[in-house]
Formats: sequence, structure tokens, C-alpha cells
Amino acid sequence: MAPDKDRERSDKDREQSYVSMLYNQLDALRNYAQNRLSTVLLETGGTPQARSERESFSQLYIDDIAKYDAAENGLCFGRIDLQVEAEDSPVRYVGRVGILDEANDYDTLLLDWRAPMARPFYLATPATPENVLRRRHIRSRSRGVTSLADEYLDLDAARVAGLESDATGVAGESALLSALDAARTGQMNDIVETIQSEQDAIIRSEHRSVLVVQGGPGTGKTAVALHRAAYLLYTYRQQLAKSGVLIIGPNATFLDYIGQVLPSLGETGVLLSTIGNLYPGVRATVQESATAAQVKGSTSMVEVLAKAVRDRQEVPSEPTRLRFDTYEIVLDRKIVTRARGRARSSRRPHNLARPLFVASAIDGLTQQLADKLGQNLVDGGSLLSRDDVADMRDEMKEDADVMAAIDELWPDLSPQQVLLDLLASPERIASAAPLLSDEERRSLVRVGRGFSSADAPLLDELAELLGIDESAEREQANRQWRNQIADAQGALDILTGSAPQDLEDELDPEILMAYDLIDASQLASRQDSGARLTTAERAAGDRTWTYGHVIVDEAQELSEMAWRMVMRRIPNRWMTLVGDVAQTGDPAGSTSWGDVLEPYVAQRWKRTELTVNYRTPSEIMTVARDVLAVIDPVQSVPRSVRDSGNIPWEQRVTEDALVSTVSDRLAEHPRPGISVVLVPEGLVVRFAHLASETITVSTVKEAKGLEFDSVLIVEPADIVAESPRGMGDLYVALTRATQRLGVVHAAELPGELSGLSPFEDVAR
Repeated sequence: MAPDKDRERSDKDREQSYVSMLYNQLDALRNYAQNRLSTVLLETGGTPQARSERESFSQLYIDDIAKYDAAENGLCFGRIDLQVEAEDSPVRYVGRVGILDEANDYDTLLLDWRAPMARPFYLATPATPENVLRRRHIRSRSRGVTSLADEYLDLDAARVAGLESDATGVAGESALLSALDAARTGQMNDIVETIQSEQDAIIRSEHRSVLVVQGGPGTGKTAVALHRAAYLLYTYRQQLAKSGVLIIGPNATFLDYIGQVLPSLGETGVLLSTIGNLYPGVRATVQESATAAQVKGSTSMVEVLAKAVRDRQEVPSEPTRLRFDTYEIVLDRKIVTRARGRARSSRRPHNLARPLFVASAIDGLTQQLADKLGQNLVDGGSLLSRDDVADMRDEMKEDADVMAAIDELWPDLSPQQVLLDLLASPERIASAAPLLSDEERRSLVRVGRGFSSADAPLLDELAELLGIDESAEREQANRQWRNQIADAQGALDILTGSAPQDLEDELDPEILMAYDLIDASQLASRQDSGARLTTAERAAGDRTWTYGHVIVDEAQELSEMAWRMVMRRIPNRWMTLVGDVAQTGDPAGSTSWGDVLEPYVAQRWKRTELTVNYRTPSEIMTVARDVLAVIDPVQSVPRSVRDSGNIPWEQRVTEDALVSTVSDRLAEHPRPGISVVLVPEGLVVRFAHLASETITVSTVKEAKGLEFDSVLIVEPADIVAESPRGMGDLYVALTRATQRLGVVHAAELPGELSGLSPFEDVAR
């Protein structure tokens, strides 16, 4: 066997031995956590503090087990050899979690990739070696080392090894290109093994306001955002474990796509949501027209919603005559106007001001009835005492007819009720939105009970305008707690009664029974499932929850109203926004980060940029460059790190042959891999039957943020025409591919796609 093969085999054996040792340590840590969890779960009783501590330890061990399970795949993926004056250079191994040697003064066996000492693994280059002699990428499968890839960053060390140094500036080029060329699986993979220096700088940024990550297609914006979430949770664990991290994505498909990344990095306590699902209890199921989405996304809706709420605070055009205790009383404009003025002058939200309206209206009716009975509330009188008047007021509050009449004039409202009533009524819309055009008002009219993504920020705004009177909820919670205690006491009584009296008399007084170990309130608290919810679960159900950090992917797509919704959830304004203003497709989206952020943080935001395209081959980006030039002539195309060898093509066919041609082209794509057919919205049904486990049929909007091995675009001219920002949608469509791109069309191609080659030439 050749010497270099012997050396490679020897190196691989040594690394396998070390990796096996690390897995043994991981197993020991997992077993310890599982045993401690079992012990904690078996413990009962004790003081409230002891119960709280058990709950905390229980969650700690559950989190640890999840972290160790997530680290199983590719536990150790790197090693760096550092230059020092000592004879033997120190070696640092880098992996998904940190592992210490408890038997040897807690020496570090494996560095967590987020630890400061692991940074040279990502930052070192031949130009700036960061004191690193060699960087080694360790690839493994099922606990077995499969291959090693070494980079010598010191020229002298490289010459000693008989190798040449790589000065491309791409860290771990062979490992990176291997990952990029691998077939897609439908799930996003983490990039923890191949993070590049510009990505690492953003992931570990210490900026404590809004960090904007502008990056073209394929630059790894989403991966950087997710790894930043993992890094922040590692670095600021105590702070963020309590408040949580919220990640907002463009659609549910995208969230499914990225769903396994953070668990693979050992983080499971992050809430993933779309804007449409961010309002608790509401799921976006309705498709909105472009005009309606644009109108609803504008901040002009703030005044429209405020007017819609004010319109529910009515003054009767005719007096309402009521019977109370055999007497007639009249709820007239004077009483209602005074009551409404008092409630509005409090500047409280609608529902919180309602008690003031009710109290004032009741006072007016009581005064009216007292006057009928000859009582003057100012001077005092002989017929009714003040106690009599107070009793009359209390009885009137309990009168169903009186309260029903008052409720009609200032009802207790929910955001869902107000919005559905508004959208279902052209008259209500006309009253609340006089400044909108007739076309805009017509676009808002909708009959049905569902909500769209554009409705969620409106519901959130209405929740602010209405306020929530939580007194009823608190009383219900108290009743529920009293019932739980009663049930727990009943269970203890059964246990007490189940022991025969003669047996109890004979028992050693030192032997404890169930009722000696725990009382009813303690037993009830142990059955309270709400106490065991994770931070993310509790945050998801609480509209007023404020997060420690918020990450928004495809942030350019958010409307002005959506930003108001997001900012309420992050009062400290510590955010990471990733996106590309050249890819804005939503009619209510933004093309300027400054326009979005300056109303909230003025100049306290920082813009960074990702410049290297890791996804899209250079052949495809050459075509996409012409489209970008139309969208933003100033913006540069990110540099692709690789060629695919596949030439992007176009094929013109008849209208009748569109589906069969696409089917034929799909059949020619190599397997394994994931393909997508991107079609105008009007053609989704026509092409839907082509979908399979490896083929997706989708609109561009639904594919935003995703990537596929092969992309077929159908009728790009229609994609451009169906949206005010159609060129942005076309740019997104072109840049979803990691390997191959084709265009099938019957209509004339947009001129910006002239760089595509005829299919006949490519197929030869």
C-alpha cells in the first residue's frame, strides 16, 4: 500500500477511536439525564419550593436528553491543530455539543461549535490563519468515520505534508461542495460543518438592536438566521430561556422545510410561526386578492379599524323605552351621549371603557327613575334615601332588558367579531374607510368566517383597540382551580377511606400515608398541565407575550401592518431580519429596509450583507442577472461558488402541449433529487396531477425560501403579469435551483430571459 494511503488509513483509525470515545461520553451523559429524570418524576410531596425545583430539574433533564439525541448525527465534525511554541500542537475537536472529561479535571473533549474557542474552525484562511496549522473536516455516518478532508493553513506545514495550500478563501471547500452537490431531501440541513467566515460574523454578531442581513438568492440567509438563533440561545441561555425566541417565516411549507434544523443543533424551545398564524387561535386559510392584501397591509388600516370600533359605540336615533319594576324608563340620546363621552374621554380601549359607559348609562336611568319618584339626587328628598337609590342602581344592573339595551349601544366585542362584521358589510366598510377608493373598498368585502394572512395583523390591531377585560377569565381560572382542589381532596379522601380502620390503628405511626405526604392543593398543582408547558408553548397562546429575540425570514415580504404586529412582541427591539429587497413579491411588502425600520428604531439598526451564492450555479445566475438589472440596476448578483455543468434552457410549445412537455422533461431528470414545477396561480390545478413524493407543483409565492435540485418554470410571462411585482417573482423562480433550470412556455418569453438556450441545442 502506498505511503499516503497508509497515512490516510492511520489518520482515519485514530479519528475513529476518538470519535467512538466521544459517543461513549455522550451515551453516559444521556443515561445520567434519563436516570435523574426518572428519579425526579417518582418524587412526590414536599414544600412548594421543592415542587418548583423538581419541575425545573425535570425540564432541564428533558432538554438535555433532547440535546444529546439531536447531537447523535455527526457529533464531531471538525478538528483544528494550533501553532504554539510547545513541541506538540494542541488539538481542538469541534462538534454539535460540548463534552467535558469529568475524570480529568473537566478537560474539554469536544468544543460546542458556538463556543468562542471554536471560532478559528470557521474563520481561519491561508491569508489569516488565526494561529491554525491545519483544519480537518471529519465526516461520519452512524457513529463511523467515513472520510477526512484536511486543509493546511500554514504554508510551511503544507510543504512538510507535501501539499499545496488552498487560498480560495472558502473554508472547507471540499466539504462545502460535497454538501452543495448532494441531492435535496425536502428538509433543510444545518450548515454547522461548513459555516463560512462572513456567515460566522453575522451568526455571532453582538449588535443588540435590529441586525439586517441582506443577501441575494442562495447566500444562506435562512441557515445563518437559524444558526444565529442557536448561537444566541447558547450564549444568552438564562435570558432567552425565559422569554423565548420567535422565528417568523413566509409560509407553512417553509416552516416545515426548516423545522429540523434547530433540533439538530440541540435547540427545541423556539417558536416557529407565519404572520398569518401569529395571532393566537387563528389560522390563515383564506386566499386574499392582491388589491385586498395591499390595502390591508397599509397603515391606513389603523384609522379604518379605529373608526370601525367607534362605529360600534352607537347613539340611538330614537329613544328606547324600557319597563323596570312597573315603571317606564327611557334610554335617550342625552343619557347615551353623556355615557359615551365619559367612556371615550377615559382613552381606555373599547372593552375596558365599557364599564364606564354602562355605569354612566345606569346612573342616568336611575336618576330618571328617581326623578319620577320625586327624588332629587342633588338636594336630597323625602321619598327615597341614598341607600334606596343605590339599591335601585344595583337592581337595574341585574335587569336583563336594561342591560340588553345598553349592550346594543356599547357591546363587548372580540377582534374576530369586529373584523368579520366589517368585511361582510359594504356599508360598514364605507363608513370606516371613506378615504379608500371604490375599488379598494370593494376588494375588502368578503363573506365567510375564515381569515387570511393579511387579516392577522388587523386582528392584532383590533385587540389593541378593544382591550381585553380579563376579569371573567380570572374568575373562571379561580373556579377551575377550586374545582381541581376539590377533586384532589376527593381523591385523598378516597385513599383515606380505603384503609380499614383496624389496619390504620395497627400501623406504625412512623409509616406515612398518602395524605401525610401531600395535601389537596399540592396534588392539584401536580395535575396542572399548564405548569409544564415549554416557553414556546406558553408564548404561542399568549398574544401579549414579549420575546427576548425575534428573527424574521423573508422580512421584505412583511406589510406595514405586519411590522406593527411584530414590533409589539419585541419591545427591546433585539431582532435579526434576513431577506432580499430584490425578491419582494407581496404587494404590501417593502423595497427599503430604512422605510421599514426607521419609524421603530430610527438609526439604531445595522445592515450586513451576504455576498456568496452557495445554492445557485453560475450558469443560472448568468440568466438571473438580467432580471435583477430590471428590478434594481444598482444591486450586484452574489458570486456563485460553483458551476453545475447544466445549461439553463427554454422550450416553446403549443398551449395544448404544455402539460405533456413538462411531464416529459420531468421524466428526464436524474434521481435522487427533488423537482418543482413553478406555475402561475391560474395553472396550478392543470398541473397538480404531476405532483409526487419527489415533484412539487407550486406557485412562486409558496416556493419562496425553498430550494430544489431541478426547477421547471411554466409560462414566465404570466408569472410576471399576475403580480405588481412580477419581475421579483420571476427572479425568485429562477434562483430556486441547485442544479438544473428549464422553462416551458407557449406565450412569448420576457425579454430578460434571452440568456436561456434553446432546448433543442442543449438536448443534442
